[in-house]
Amino acid sequence: MRISLTALLLITSALSASAQTTAFVGGRLIIGGGEVIERGTLVVTDGRITAAGPTDRVTIPPGATRIDTTGKSIMPGLINAHGHVAATQGLRSSPEFYTRDNLLSQLRTYASYGVTTVYSLGDDKAAGFTLRDEGRSGPLDRARLFVAGDVITADTAEAARQRTDQVADQGPDILKIRVDDNLGTSRKMPEPAWRAAVTRAHERQLRMAVHIFYLEDARATVTAGADFVAHSVRDIPIDASFAQLLRFRNVCYSPTLTRELSTYVFESTPPFADDPFFVRGIGDEVRRQIKDPNRQAQTRANPAAALGQRYKAGLQVALRNLKSLSDQGVRIAMGTDTGPPGRFQGYFEHLELEMMADAGLTPAQIIRSATVDAAACHQNTTIGALEVGRQADLLVLGANPLDSIRALRQIEQVWIGGRRLP
Repeated sequence: MRISLTALLLITSALSASAQTTAFVGGRLIIGGGEVIERGTLVVTDGRITAAGPTDRVTIPPGATRIDTTGKSIMPGLINAHGHVAATQGLRSSPEFYTRDNLLSQLRTYASYGVTTVYSLGDDKAAGFTLRDEGRSGPLDRARLFVAGDVITADTAEAARQRTDQVADQGPDILKIRVDDNLGTSRKMPEPAWRAAVTRAHERQLRMAVHIFYLEDARATVTAGADFVAHSVRDIPIDASFAQLLRFRNVCYSPTLTRELSTYVFESTPPFADDPFFVRGIGDEVRRQIKDPNRQAQTRANPAAALGQRYKAGLQVALRNLKSLSDQGVRIAMGTDTGPPGRFQGYFEHLELEMMADAGLTPAQIIRSATVDAAACHQNTTIGALEVGRQADLLVLGANPLDSIRALRQIEQVWIGGRRLP
């Protein structure tokens, strides 16, 4: 069937009219990879960025909705390279909490704090996979989700290969193993098993994230082919050869500093308990619980409290190692391990960024780790930067986060896929 030129023009005109275009005009554009445009314009059409540049060089399409962002900062949405959506409600955890509605609530909490993408690294079930799939099309009212499925555990190489196949068959975005003895309180995954899991993951065309604590385990797993170091080295200072190994293999390092904080901070009233930015995301009941002296006493009396103090010491090592690796050119991917009880989604991401500043990283380095580098570490070129063709996941801030990372708290607008969230 032939279509006349007139009909074709009418169809083209109708499609153009139906396209939803928004122009953010006059604000500071923090592109994501280090480039900053002080007076810029960003154009979004049907959920993707179609133009970004100095205001005097960007043509805004007729009929576009204009948003004046003069005096504001616009940056990519934050990406948590190692978080979780979990079977958690408040300070409780139970398999019955792993429901679609609960996961949606968690993803909306992440988004309300400007975290527009979460890589959930482990213990992901069917509801999580479904939400991941739904995020591949259409605008979202919550954070994007990527999943790793079940964490792979096994005692033998053959069992590890079988288990890797079982998890790979679920269709995850990445796989994960744990090579850790929890400070001597549990059995570490045997080396033949984790080596077999890494090899089989690559045979299945999947990348492998590894949970570690000790430097030598990190070195061994990366040498064997692990693709993503999902926690800080916390036992001893890293050496130059380890940094060189990470650079040579292009392996990213996710600090998860707030994971350590969560192991001991609730033995007394945490310093953030009355922070309005924290309270708005947790509700009065959880706030009451973490301030309850009786609960704090029970926490201190728990045998896990001794481990918490050892993790507290490990945090200081982690802070120094983060600075050292960053100085040596290792790519850092912001991650928090939020999701389990006491690791509060949304707020802890901001706390993580501020702790990274305490470690000595600049605001520009921190922003990069939480945007373009976090995306690159998961080989995702559709998010993480204000570049043409990428998803329009962005934040409008009332202050300049390049001056102080705490300015990221001044979130005025959150957009995911070109849709403004409430």
